[in-house]
Amino acid sequence: MQFVDECIIEVTAGHGGKGCISFRREAHVPLGGPDGGDGGKGGDVIAVATTGVATLLDHRYRRFYRADGGDEGEGARRSGSDGPDVRIPVPVGTQVLDAETDVLLADLDEVGKEAVLARGGRGGRGNTHYTTPTRQAPRIAQPGEEGERRSLRLNLKLVADVGVIGLPNAGKSTLLRALTNSQAKVGDYPFTTLVPNLGVYRHFDRDIILADIPGLIEGAHEGHGLGDRFLKHVERTKVLVHLISLSPESMDPLKAYKVVNDELAAWSSVLAKYPQLVVLNKLDLIADREELDLWREEFTKLGVDQVFFVSGLTREGVHQIMTRVVEYLDPLEPKAEPSTTEWSPV
Repeated sequence: MQFVDECIIEVTAGHGGKGCISFRREAHVPLGGPDGGDGGKGGDVIAVATTGVATLLDHRYRRFYRADGGDEGEGARRSGSDGPDVRIPVPVGTQVLDAETDVLLADLDEVGKEAVLARGGRGGRGNTHYTTPTRQAPRIAQPGEEGERRSLRLNLKLVADVGVIGLPNAGKSTLLRALTNSQAKVGDYPFTTLVPNLGVYRHFDRDIILADIPGLIEGAHEGHGLGDRFLKHVERTKVLVHLISLSPESMDPLKAYKVVNDELAAWSSVLAKYPQLVVLNKLDLIADREELDLWREEFTKLGVDQVFFVSGLTREGVHQIMTRVVEYLDPLEPKAEPSTTEWSPV
């Protein structure tokens, strides 16, 4: 499936139904007076966060969403039916922004959360509302209001507990597969991962969602490589696993550590302060294990409290990482119950 995390959509709510001009006509009631009913309200266009979709791909090919209008009022004071709402399923983590001003209008970061994207017009009032002592037979009714029309930008930020970050070819996808049995693509060349991958790690009765973020390079926050497209996905995580390759062909681990953290800080000062586990990967390539003590000392000089050594290929040490991740996640408050967010575009 093609991963799409941004798109533009046009939404139009339903027009309100017309009010009715009608007069009571019954035997023995020659002057029954007005009895025109009100028109129904137009349908709303509503976005709903759901687990049923993973990307915004569908909305790239279907850009226009229109709700039906309300029915016209009828005689005998019968009001028209409201127009049905149009509900648009979007992935959890979707943000809704005004396409022209880029102002954030709604953040659907929980399953079941909703946002009214365009509100339907009110139905017109029937002629029963226009009777006065001097005007007993009004032939006036409202036409109903137009529904709101908006151009919106949908921006997906993946929701995960743990973000796995690092330079290209650090072994992030391999680690994700070792922990979660995901089908993330792996390969011995840079930028194997072109889209974020999600996996679920089962810890007793708890599911921990991990996101493998495509490799960052120097200048990623400015658009070099794939960084500016995917750094935003790290913002939804709570803990970062910073994976660094011990392969002789890879960048020096200390320099790699600095490059990635500089990019995080350049993108967001808040992101740079996230809890971070430093994990040196590809342990299977190290013949002399005394070398690990040297790396541990070097990272301690940089202020790193604890360094983990793993092999995503052989799975050595991978579950020790998650034990530490759980220790970080436990003090965090659980998410609030899914709620409904409504906003009225200006």
